[in-house]
Amino acid sequence: MRILHTSDWHLGRSFHREDLLRAQAEFVDHLVETVRKERVGCVLVSGDVYDRALPAVDAVKLCDEALARLAEHARVVLIAGNHDSVHRLGFGSALMDEAGVHVRTSFAAVGEPVVVDGAAIYGIPYLEPELVREGWRLDERSHAAVLTEAMRRVRADLGARRGSGLRSVVLAHAFVTGGEASDSERDISVGGASYVPAGVFEGVDYVALGHLHGRQRMTDRVRYSGSPLAYSFSEERHVKGSWLIDLRDDGALGAEFVEAPVPRRVARIEGDIERLLTDSAFDAYEDHWLQITLTDARRPAGAMERLRARFPHALVLGFDPRGGERDGGGRSWSERVRGRSELDVAGDFVAEVTDGPASEAERGLLHEAFEACRRKEAMA
Repeated sequence: MRILHTSDWHLGRSFHREDLLRAQAEFVDHLVETVRKERVGCVLVSGDVYDRALPAVDAVKLCDEALARLAEHARVVLIAGNHDSVHRLGFGSALMDEAGVHVRTSFAAVGEPVVVDGAAIYGIPYLEPELVREGWRLDERSHAAVLTEAMRRVRADLGARRGSGLRSVVLAHAFVTGGEASDSERDISVGGASYVPAGVFEGVDYVALGHLHGRQRMTDRVRYSGSPLAYSFSEERHVKGSWLIDLRDDGALGAEFVEAPVPRRVARIEGDIERLLTDSAFDAYEDHWLQITLTDARRPAGAMERLRARFPHALVLGFDPRGGERDGGGRSWSERVRGRSELDVAGDFVAEVTDGPASEAERGLLHEAFEACRRKEAMA
């Protein structure tokens, strides 16, 4: 049995206002070609198919095309992630079952597998503890509690099938203890109880995880595929792709990572503006999406415009002066503003971000804004 484990497509997502739909479509092309070339029997999509609960029309169209094309070559099992709408993603799931696309979004169906080529595949969608706890009569409000109960149901079904020779596969969308997060995942903590120990999944031949955007091997049989594209600059060193998994007849497991195409690399660079504009050490970054941090003691004028002349795909500009007075001579914020008017403090902010004192016109606008706030407060 050969499966392809992918997750966290986040269809419809942008990258600092850069449209990624074309790059996501290229990933779908790559996925379909991999399934065809490697003779994959089942494709697993472990949640966060869309980037938001109400996806854009173009994102829905791409998902529709992706599932139709994949279903021409293999069965498909996908689950809802924390970004997906359970009801919207699950619409038409009973009909899609007949076409070989199995969408699992309801906690009520946990423990009911899709059987594909001698493997029982259990979809555990993202389980919001507060929404599941009452239905499952759980005492504890945590992700570990709901996934423990979900796996109890999976093992109960497997036990009833004992002796059938079926292999077992679980899809889940969760934050497993020891996993490395990036800046692009949405926080799923519930009172600090977001982590799930990998031991919850013991006894299963393979666990296809989603949620974390970097590929990771928690154990030989518990893995994250990661997202197909970088969705934050913290992912600059990630290698994106999918896990190609062989469930062998002798119980062994083969795993190979299939790298996905890279539309444009992302990177973070820093330095003073003159070095960034002239040093050949930065030549390799000229075609990257960039987060640039300037270290000049004073903020350079027109910095982004000047930098984009060399780095046309610079997206984020930060300022972290080195050797200058960054913190008001070591004084606390309250000490630095004590005895000063709101207008003076706001004027300092204008001077900081424009590298020059506020003009009379700017101070006049600030004064009008403060007066408007006072009038609004007085009328409240």
